[in-house]
Amino acid sequence: MHMNEFSDVRDYLTGLQDRICAAIETADGGARFQEDNWTRTDTAGAILGGGGRTRILRDGAVFEQAGIGFSDVSGTRLPPSATAARPELAGASWRAVGVSLVFHPRNPYLPTTHANVRHFRAMRDGETVAWWFGGGFDLTPFYPFDEDVLHWHQTARDLCEPFGGEARYDAHKQWCDEYFFLKHRDETRGVGGLFFDDLGSDFERDFAYQRAVGDGFLDAYLPLVERRKDTPYGEREREFQLYRRGRYVEFNLVYDRGTLFGLQSGGRSESILMSLPPRVRWEYGFTPGPDSPESRLADYLRPRDWLSELA
Repeated sequence: MHMNEFSDVRDYLTGLQDRICAAIETADGGARFQEDNWTRTDTAGAILGGGGRTRILRDGAVFEQAGIGFSDVSGTRLPPSATAARPELAGASWRAVGVSLVFHPRNPYLPTTHANVRHFRAMRDGETVAWWFGGGFDLTPFYPFDEDVLHWHQTARDLCEPFGGEARYDAHKQWCDEYFFLKHRDETRGVGGLFFDDLGSDFERDFAYQRAVGDGFLDAYLPLVERRKDTPYGEREREFQLYRRGRYVEFNLVYDRGTLFGLQSGGRSESILMSLPPRVRWEYGFTPGPDSPESRLADYLRPRDWLSELA
């Protein structure tokens, strides 16, 4: 793996961040992203390696908070979360580049969404000993609409076509369902999408797939924004949205590998935790009333074959 390959990935990712920011600012129509450029430091202030640019849009017309970060970070020793599955990499130096986003809309009828595309390599004695791509996108509705879920998954299925088609979609959809699962709640985080990691057999093909996923995100999400951003809602829907955002927090702090990796590797806490919603609430023993609009959600928080069920 050559450095120019790595810089190609880096250039793609910085461009992706720019394109998504422009599209979301246009869709929001009210607020702009504020950029925070940072350098990776430990608590003593020593420079560890790399940095990034975190962009946050707050208090917009559509988005209560939208965060999208680019990072290019490196270190001399991989943390335990990264080597649990690959003990042969323990102690290797590493470099990771990626874009990660979480958008928390104001309107409860517009789903929260997350996307991430990343590239990682591990080195020992100046030689690349491992490299891989990872990423995906997923959707977390509070009041699900079948047409939205169908569009989301159809977009995911279509972008998989040059990379194995049905088999690729099925595998990465299942991976998404299994990864974004809250064991202690016995429910998925949302209706899923695509998730992949450790994709590292053919650089050109795997990089092309990463680009397809990154580029596919806006195709999947922007039509939902247009459909739902002006839907009337009241206090009841807002309270349910805030309650369900609690599940998002639970997943990110208990299970999410990216969050754990970032915190264990001395990453920048503010950037790692930008995925958390600005407002959220918990309620002991909450159960939606039978046949209420809120009670519909449970049926969407389990793995389902959306394309055959909803088409």
